[in-house]
Amino acid sequence: MKNLNKTITIILSMLMIAFYTISPTLQINAKTAKSFETGDTVALSIEHYGNYKVGQNSIELSLGNKEAVDFRAALNKTDQALSISKEEKALLARLVHAEAKGEPYVGKVAVANVVINRVEHEQFPDTVREVIYQKNAFQPVQNESIDEAADDEAENAVTEALALNKSEDKSLYFYNPDTATDEWIRTRDVTKVIGNHVFAI
Repeated sequence: MKNLNKTITIILSMLMIAFYTISPTLQINAKTAKSFETGDTVALSIEHYGNYKVGQNSIELSLGNKEAVDFRAALNKTDQALSISKEEKALLARLVHAEAKGEPYVGKVAVANVVINRVEHEQFPDTVREVIYQKNAFQPVQNESIDEAADDEAENAVTEALALNKSEDKSLYFYNPDTATDEWIRTRDVTKVIGNHVFAI
C-alpha cells in the first residue's frame, strides 16, 4: 500500500508539472470546478476525489455527480481577465487602499471589482482611469487621498479582482451606511455586505 501511494504521488506530481504540455480533461464535481475557477491551488488527492484514469491526452477522475471541466482553461482563467495598463492597475490599487483601508481583504477585492464592473457596463466610462475620475464617483479623488501609495494588500486585491472579473458579482456601487449622505444610493438593490461596506447594483 505504501508503494502504491508513493507511485500515485509521483505520478500526480509529474502530471501537475507537465500540464502545460498536454491538453487534459478533468471530470470533477461542481464544487471542485469552482475552486479551480477562483484561482485556488488544488492538490489532487486520490483518497478525496476517487479513482482516476490517465489516457494519452487526458486525465479523468471517476466521481459521482460529475461535470466535465477543461483543466487548462480553468487554471488559466486569468487569460480572460480585463486587460489594463500598469498605470491603471496602480491607480486602482491606490483607490482600493483609500476606500477600503481597515476593511477585510475580501472587501478590498470587492471594491476593485466594482470599478472593473463599471468599466464593462454600458452606463459607465470604458477605462479604469475614466471610471475612477468620473465626477463625484469616489470620495478619495475629491479629498486627494487617492494620491497615497497603495499597500501590498490593496495591490494583491486588485490582481485578484482582475483575475476573477468574470465572476457572478456584478456590483456597481458600494457605500458605508453609517456615513453615506446620498439617499439615492440606499435605494439600490443590495448584493452583499462586507465589513463596513454595502455593495449594490
